[in-house]
Amino acid sequence: MKKNIDTICVQGGWQPKKGEPRQLPIYQSTTFKYDTSEQMARLFDLEDAGYFYTRLANPTNDAVASKINDLEGGVGAVLTSSGQAANFYAVFNICEAGDHFITTNSIYGGTYNLFGVTMKKLGIECTFVDQEWDDEKIEACFRPNTKCFFGETISNPGGNVFDIERFAKMAHKHGVPLIVDNTFATPINCRPFEWGCDIVTHSTTKYMDGHATQVGGVIVDSGNFDWDAYKDKFPGLTTPDDSYHGLIYTKAFGKQAYITKSVSQLMRDLGSIPSPQNAFLLNLGLETLHLRMPRHCQNAQTVAEWLQKNEKVAWVNYSGLKDNKYYPLAQKYLPNGGCGVIAFGLKGTREDAIKFMDNLDFINIVTHVADAKTCVLHPASHTHRQLSDEQLMEAGVRPDLIRLSVGIENVEDIIADLQQAMNKM
Repeated sequence: MKKNIDTICVQGGWQPKKGEPRQLPIYQSTTFKYDTSEQMARLFDLEDAGYFYTRLANPTNDAVASKINDLEGGVGAVLTSSGQAANFYAVFNICEAGDHFITTNSIYGGTYNLFGVTMKKLGIECTFVDQEWDDEKIEACFRPNTKCFFGETISNPGGNVFDIERFAKMAHKHGVPLIVDNTFATPINCRPFEWGCDIVTHSTTKYMDGHATQVGGVIVDSGNFDWDAYKDKFPGLTTPDDSYHGLIYTKAFGKQAYITKSVSQLMRDLGSIPSPQNAFLLNLGLETLHLRMPRHCQNAQTVAEWLQKNEKVAWVNYSGLKDNKYYPLAQKYLPNGGCGVIAFGLKGTREDAIKFMDNLDFINIVTHVADAKTCVLHPASHTHRQLSDEQLMEAGVRPDLIRLSVGIENVEDIIADLQQAMNKM
């Protein structure tokens, strides 16, 4: 029976049998018992499916990954210890030293540093492009060794909406997959696979958890990219893996080749796994995701409209505003709402922005974003403080940008707190 997305949020992943726990159990165990050495050997050779060590797979983690996979409409998913790990694995699974990939420049600051600094040390080069550039200018950035294109459905912190269909076509024209970080939109408001995306990532720390209780990530594979059609470009998937007796992932696992490799190679060797306890907490958040996202969007829309009319506000970027340049894209990809995150700037200096935040009452200054509680951050002073003003602008982050993550409290109280903080400026 095909289920609606609301039902998957509540019922997906864990299907208890007779006499089993109604709630997803926490399999808090590193290892799993088998009766014979041969049974264990077949697991190590990827000839059988099963559990033998939690670094590779765990029933609690897999149940939650399965739920997210169903929400996104993929063929397989794997949980990671953070959103950063998910983005790193998603790219590193098909890139190696000497390779190149492309990403938009407005992505989250942590991902920007991961791609532009850390992965460069591994010999993997990244080109940052402005998604506002025309096709010709962006396509000129593709090289023979380009392995993927990366973007965010809604950029963090700028709030830019990514034209998934446009960049999927562009990536496929050059024989590479499109990877989309769908953290802010969540599958409640956007399912990138339906627009041509090949691989989706999430920081499950954000809306999926919704309560700031655990750090985690996930990679979901659509199964739609034909790796064998570009065999020479993706040898890690299409040629023998010596660490598994010459196994070829595309031949052995078909549409699940990419996600199987990410587990059997990257998790095996790098081990960025979430604890089963964290996966359990994530599942509790997922059960109400379909209820919380409409409230986040409703509140954010009201706050964005209020900010736009406020005489102390210089600018507002929220794709739900009809005069916003991303409104047409939002209507296409996010017709039910985008997310609860608003980017705006105050009239005045960077110091004025900081003073405004210090004046807030119950709206907290925290690094976190996209959970039930309203919070605020000044990226230039916090998450992006390593960058100069010129680098901030190149990354699509204005020095005066304030990231307001609107929660699910009473919206009148949220506005009242913003107002009193502005009055004290």
